[in-house]
Amino acid sequence: MEPSMTVRTRFAPSPTGLLHIGNARAALFNFLYARHCGGQFVLRIEDTDKERSTQKAVDVIFDGLKWMGLTWDGEPVFQSAREERHREVALQLLAEGKAYKCFCTPEELKEMREAAQAEGRPPRYNGMWRDRDPSEAPAGAPYAIRIKAPREGEAVIEDLVQGEVRVANAELDDMIILRSDGTPTYQHAVVVDDHDMEITHVIRGDDHLTNTFRQLMIYRAMGWEAPRFAHLPLIHGPDGAKLSKRHGAQSVVEFREMGYLPEALCNYLLRLGWGHGDAEILSRDEQIRLFDLSGVGRSASRMDYTKLEHVNAVYLREADDDRLTNDVMERLSGREGVDTGEITRARVRALMPGLKERARTLVELADNAAFLGRQVPLSFDAKAEKQLTPENRVMLGELARDLAVVDPFDAEHVDAALRVFAEKHELKLGKVAQPLRAVLCGTTTSPGIDATVAALGRDEVLARIGAVQNG
Repeated sequence: MEPSMTVRTRFAPSPTGLLHIGNARAALFNFLYARHCGGQFVLRIEDTDKERSTQKAVDVIFDGLKWMGLTWDGEPVFQSAREERHREVALQLLAEGKAYKCFCTPEELKEMREAAQAEGRPPRYNGMWRDRDPSEAPAGAPYAIRIKAPREGEAVIEDLVQGEVRVANAELDDMIILRSDGTPTYQHAVVVDDHDMEITHVIRGDDHLTNTFRQLMIYRAMGWEAPRFAHLPLIHGPDGAKLSKRHGAQSVVEFREMGYLPEALCNYLLRLGWGHGDAEILSRDEQIRLFDLSGVGRSASRMDYTKLEHVNAVYLREADDDRLTNDVMERLSGREGVDTGEITRARVRALMPGLKERARTLVELADNAAFLGRQVPLSFDAKAEKQLTPENRVMLGELARDLAVVDPFDAEHVDAALRVFAEKHELKLGKVAQPLRAVLCGTTTSPGIDATVAALGRDEVLARIGAVQNG
């Protein structure tokens, strides 16, 4: 990379349904590399497949990138709006004799494929119209425009991840750049767009490696300088097979719904296939400072959902309590038997420091916080029910009298009252705390009992204990 060159990377997804986690990682690497080099990261929506491209799918891409904090520079470019320019370049190649009109009918192409397969050859176009005079075609017959692939020698890429990659030119066929209906092909449109958008580095999955060699033909035919290429290994499932539904979440939306924080997902995806010493948890600023393509490994990565959960738990503990409260309230809204009014919000916020220590995902966090919005009488799980013996119910009734006079009703004073009560009744603190936790939460797990009692507030605590006194 010349020092004077402004690095420009791009993320160029097709809007056909979801933002796959492999694409999301490619977007992250493009973003980090551009920011690391003080360059620009641009977004191009490759919506030439009009049948499958929808506005909803475009929104999924925009929302996913924004959620991940991957801000792009300038306005997004829509490939479909540039058809005229793609056509113009194809016609220029035709005029210069670097491309030609192909009048093959679908039937002829099918026969060609079948003949090649029967002979054990790859089903490539055989160059039927490469050197023929277009006047031999029937008048007014439709034609596609094909580029003249070099027949001799080989193409070489100095890939920034894979190293030197070579392909014999004889392996490449005369691919179509403009279809018979006048629309450009993906391979052609990508090259014209990357050139016009002054993209310096194309960072994408190594499933595009074959495409790269085909696209290089257009760069060379036009006399354009090709960008540097970096082909990232793919992400596989934990079993080493291609990531699929049976492995769990695959799209950014699914990970969000499952309660992963965007910064945790980004940190995990960065470390999936890129390394910097032993550093595991890196802030966005550190990621930008350290990221380079030389740290990207060449072999496929395996998705480890347990590791992602661990990283998420680390970020949850560091996350802002107001932000987490907002997320929890959103996840609890509409949940049966849970009030999500301001009183519940205040309780969740008060207990958040303790709640977030015990959760690995936002879903778990919301589940653990749900008891704060439940109405009496509470339902109890089996372990909680076991704690609510007749003796413990009597003990809780006595404890309620002591808690009724705690003032101020905060964690510190509640803790002191519980200790005095336990000592007075010659009980270990746990023998008081567990039945109290069961009656207040409906389960036997919660943050510290003093903080839990304080968050619920005196009136609610007494109401919940009172509701089991006659049981």
